Amino acid sequence: MPANSQKLTFSGSQGTQLAARLDLPAGEPRACALFAHCFTCSKDIFAAARIASELTDRGFAVFRFDFTGLGASEGEFANTNFSSNMADLVHAANFMREQHEAPTLLIGHSLGGAAVLGIAGEIPEVKAVATIGAPADAEHVVQNFGAHLDTIEQEGVAEVALAGRKFTIKKQFLDDVKGHTLTDRIAAMKKALLVFHSPVDNTVGIENAATIFGAAKHPKSFISLDNADHLLSRREDAAYVAEVLSGWASRYLREADDGYRLAYPGKKGVVSVGETGRGKFQQEIVSERHRLLADEPTAYGGLDTGPSPYDLLSMALGACTSMTIRMYADRKKLDLDRVRVDVRHDKVHAEDCDACTDEQKEKGGRIDRFERELFIDGDLTAEQRESLKQIADRCPVHRTLEASSVIETKLSDERS
Repeated sequence: MPANSQKLTFSGSQGTQLAARLDLPAGEPRACALFAHCFTCSKDIFAAARIASELTDRGFAVFRFDFTGLGASEGEFANTNFSSNMADLVHAANFMREQHEAPTLLIGHSLGGAAVLGIAGEIPEVKAVATIGAPADAEHVVQNFGAHLDTIEQEGVAEVALAGRKFTIKKQFLDDVKGHTLTDRIAAMKKALLVFHSPVDNTVGIENAATIFGAAKHPKSFISLDNADHLLSRREDAAYVAEVLSGWASRYLREADDGYRLAYPGKKGVVSVGETGRGKFQQEIVSERHRLLADEPTAYGGLDTGPSPYDLLSMALGACTSMTIRMYADRKKLDLDRVRVDVRHDKVHAEDCDACTDEQKEKGGRIDRFERELFIDGDLTAEQRESLKQIADRCPVHRTLEASSVIETKLSDERS
């Protein structure tokens, strides 16, 4: 769940007040995203709410709002069209810029995806755009009007049932969407693009994704949402979109532009750790082709955006222990299904430590203690389980922590 969710209003393109929500993560946001919902939906539709929640868990701030005449926003839906939707998005970006921070990521679902493609080039701060089940042109939406199309054309207006609700559609809406061709705007927007689309989307066919992808310049990526429906009604589909989007976007957003990024991939055999410039303690860690963050909890002045150094040490011990047990079980052909290792770290007084050596107790003071708990699943005898427990002590990281290590430190003549 978002650490802080704010209900806001701002003035839309038609002068009415639009209802919005700004979801903020714990600590300073990695970047700000502007989300455009699907046709006749609202900012609180499940897919939008779930994706926003998942992204805030990953450090993004997400701004979403109801287009004019929808949800809790003021105005008449009948007087809106695709052009006014795009204008509302520009107004939302301006509001974010003035009151908080301009969006660097645009996300659009269905017709909202077409809208963000249409205005991406108008927002200079935007570095990346993601679409979810988006049509390649705005006119695609008229297929939802079915038998009412002739009535709208001849009488200028008709009441159309969409997703179980009735909406008034005017001829000006049809005229407006016919005038929008997105391929030129997509080609000219000069933003990184990620296209999400389900091959079984019965509302917006997969051929739309091919058209969007073909019109875009590199960098561009495509992710197939296998078995997902158009509205991403399954929780796991929305969560998957947010997970992939978070990783993909980090390559193009603030972290790539603030001058603190380490070289990636890193040098072979070297783990590099450097300050990111965000918060007091946040560190970027690069180990060849792997990248992650380290930080301190907010209670200690950090942003809590990654494991603490001692957490990382516990992770190393746990990972090494699990791998060692697996290697031993495979070599001995034991029926081990799965192993999990829980590691707890604290500092204790030497005299209170039953496992400490006499030498450690004589030195006194506080020492580090790692408590390791093994969860072993499989058709194993008590003797086999005990042997797996014993082999855990042969984990190389375990031995390193128990032994006296030598750490040499030198100053580099190179700048970081």
